[in-house]
Amino acid sequence: MSLTIKDLEQLQSQNPDWRMELVEGNIIVMGPSDYESDEIGSRLLTFLNVWVMPRKLGRVTGSSAGFILPSLENDENTGDPEKRNLRAPDVSFVRAERLKKTQRDFVQLVPDLTVEVKSKSDRLKPLQEKIQLFLELGSTVGILIDPDKLLVTVYRPNQEPVILRSNDKLTLPELLPGWELEIAELWPPEFE
Repeated sequence: MSLTIKDLEQLQSQNPDWRMELVEGNIIVMGPSDYESDEIGSRLLTFLNVWVMPRKLGRVTGSSAGFILPSLENDENTGDPEKRNLRAPDVSFVRAERLKKTQRDFVQLVPDLTVEVKSKSDRLKPLQEKIQLFLELGSTVGILIDPDKLLVTVYRPNQEPVILRSNDKLTLPELLPGWELEIAELWPPEFE
């Protein structure tokens, strides 16, 4: 049985605390992130918003924002939004000209920036595949943050991934000209 976005919405209304995605007609229930992974995602979200908001460059969202993705198939008859995947990156950015007004629903577009933060229980391969899917569908940049190895991998279409370490700087000139972030700033500080 292939489930639809309406099925997902109904399940969410019955279980509002669950985080879910719809992948190939299957509803995937995602457990909560570990504390460190969520803190890293929140830190990146904050760093992006501090740059994006005053410049009115677009919208930055967290792991609960759902995107109805277009079909990879070229057949126009497969364009039924109810049969498409609904995915939610840990952090995303959509340029202002692509989403002029926020919506009180899932958005039918691919974010320009897709970020996944590896949780303690995550495996890398499914996260890499999720980022690759977003890139195939139109994301400009995908980022995978691995707190276990203290690495940030930046993916762009038709390019080799770039691996950044704590002493490197992350820049996104194609989306956020002038913005940069020292990778070390992503890692949560220790308090004395």
